[in-house]
Amino acid sequence: MRLRTLPVSVAGVVAGCGCAVWQGKFDMVPALLCLLFAVSAQIASNFGNEYYDFKNGMDRKGREGFRRGVAEGDISPKSMKYATFITLGISAAIGCSLMLYGGLWLLPVGIAILLFALAYSAGPYPLSHHGLGDIAVVIFFGIVPVTFTCYLQTGGWYGFPVLLVTSVAIGLLAANVLIVNNYRDKEDDEVAGKRTTVVIFGRKVMGYVYLFSGIFAMAIMTPLWLQLPVWALLLPLTYLMMHGATWRKLISSRGAALNPLLGRTALNLLVFAVLLLALFEVAGNVTFL
Repeated sequence: MRLRTLPVSVAGVVAGCGCAVWQGKFDMVPALLCLLFAVSAQIASNFGNEYYDFKNGMDRKGREGFRRGVAEGDISPKSMKYATFITLGISAAIGCSLMLYGGLWLLPVGIAILLFALAYSAGPYPLSHHGLGDIAVVIFFGIVPVTFTCYLQTGGWYGFPVLLVTSVAIGLLAANVLIVNNYRDKEDDEVAGKRTTVVIFGRKVMGYVYLFSGIFAMAIMTPLWLQLPVWALLLPLTYLMMHGATWRKLISSRGAALNPLLGRTALNLLVFAVLLLALFEVAGNVTFL
């Protein structure tokens, strides 16, 4: 289930709720449904990752990082396959309930999200095996959850430019979690023929990508910071301090020592999203460009 990374899916929904609070239209029920959908979809993706990576020969005993249940023999491949599709089914049921708030046109969006949950690791062209996982994370853990969580509560796309840059920022910070994971697994992935961005570009380059993704995420939200009170700048500055400290540990660590940084990067993202939500609540309504 990989509990340490679940804050990634939670953060996207929380940030979307923040945008709804800004518009004065926060709605608890669709917000909770979005949260349940996002978390269950991520769990299904994690289960699918274990199953399909084992099936495709990408996982083996003794890999760095967290223990992989199927590869280590803790759970049978058949059971993991069932767990994947049962969780997908639960997520689909939750997603269908969201159509009560957003309409039938949300159906293809939900289908695309659930297909991504499988396509990330399953064939015929697994995204995570061809350097496309980072882009997929920006879209499905940033742009999609933030924008649609807000839409389902507000019923519109008011302030869409700021909503969009906020969602891209969340996506970039979420992709950093994947960078840590692939940074840790570089040698194992090379042996298995799994071409992640860290395998393609190397640790040094992707270490800087990790650093600048956090900086760029705060920079593109400048239209937001300029519309808020000056004290609101404490939010991006706080995040950047946490981000910089985590990056310094990232570039000086290897192997299992990177496991805590996986959770720490995810937690940094969640803290930022929660503080963003609180900022909108405290600052009240503001007029965006």
